[in-house]
Amino acid sequence: MKFGVFYEHQLPRPWNEGDEHRLFKEALDEVELADRLGIDYAWEVEHHFLEEYSHSSAPEVFLAACSQRTKRIRLGHGIVLMPPGYNHPARVAERIATLDLISDGRVEFGTGESSAALELGGYGVTVDDKRRMWRESTEQCANMLAMDPYPGFAGEYFSMPCRNVVPKPLQKPHPPIWVACSRRETIHLAARAGIGALTFAFIDPVEAVKWVSEYYDIIKSEDCVPIGHAVNPNIAMVTGFSCHADENEAMARGLEGFQFFGYALGHHYIYGEQKPGRTDIWRQFQTVRGSLPNSGGGSGIGTPAQLRENLALFADAGVDQVIFIQQSGRNRHDHIRDSLKLFAAEVMPGFRAGEAEREARKAAELAPYIAAALARKPRMAPLSDEDIPIVQALGRQIAETDKDPNAPPASIGDSIATARNSAIAVPAADPAAKSSND
Repeated sequence: MKFGVFYEHQLPRPWNEGDEHRLFKEALDEVELADRLGIDYAWEVEHHFLEEYSHSSAPEVFLAACSQRTKRIRLGHGIVLMPPGYNHPARVAERIATLDLISDGRVEFGTGESSAALELGGYGVTVDDKRRMWRESTEQCANMLAMDPYPGFAGEYFSMPCRNVVPKPLQKPHPPIWVACSRRETIHLAARAGIGALTFAFIDPVEAVKWVSEYYDIIKSEDCVPIGHAVNPNIAMVTGFSCHADENEAMARGLEGFQFFGYALGHHYIYGEQKPGRTDIWRQFQTVRGSLPNSGGGSGIGTPAQLRENLALFADAGVDQVIFIQQSGRNRHDHIRDSLKLFAAEVMPGFRAGEAEREARKAAELAPYIAAALARKPRMAPLSDEDIPIVQALGRQIAETDKDPNAPPASIGDSIATARNSAIAVPAADPAAKSSND
């Protein structure tokens, strides 16, 4: 079983000057440490306007910084918001491919749609359409990453002409695709689409057995029709995290943050009211914390022995990866580092024995089902060279000249002058700037 760390960049009020700067720098340090310790994945969310709960609105920037401070850890978008109101699919493809190149092929392409009113309303994404937006955008983004050129698309929620979306990712045909799941039905959706399930439901091992079994049954069935150009059969589950030799200290260091994670999530997604820039979720949380259920913080809070026992249940259930929510609430940076070191020294080694053999058996077992699924995939037809449209430069489109229309302009200056004199205004060139063609 693999292990990952997960970041929302939570920042409870009150806020002081420099707090966000410190938060991001500490997170970078923790990911660098996780890489050295052998943790497999670092996952980073995309959220907008969700104060205190998540200050991670530009995960591609954070993950790019991580890529230059690490060597082997996989860098996961957990997730990119795919409805075009948030991100145009071509811009997503460009960012994913660029990150894959600068990280030497370590990107995991997590996708999702969000259900927070602050995000949806802020970007004009409708609740009724967001699932169909996710599907259309994710499928076309995969096409953009894999096809040369992308033939163009006229869809229900976005359209674009034929373009070659560059750069292309290092991983072929594209990085592994995932979708965020908080319900059993979404796990089924992930399996039907042939993509990994990032599960944020905080289920127990008994439930995990059923969810994993159902997921892989669908992967092996004719219901699996890949949304991308590859199948990513993986199921990951999220839990709290705090590891210490003393159980009480592990709880003291990790439980409050895990409870705040759940409370702030509920505030933004289910029962809360938010006055932007003014609502104090941390203060509200403190007034009700004593009445919140004490779940023990999930399977990742406790002593090394307790974590070994709890996590073994998930491994036995067939879970492929457990992701730790380590930075939540006011969890301290030094405590997070201590937990990671202890976990890597006393818990993780027991899950590494025989790992390569298990992965090889899984790959061999699933290979015929994956081949059959890819054969079922409806594919966008590539354009022949003759059918790829020619796009003329703007100046050429608008120029009115007696010259041979196939003749190139005498100089860049002539081209700019022609465009400037046309009906379409073109900004004047800086005379001090040198052309890249000089």
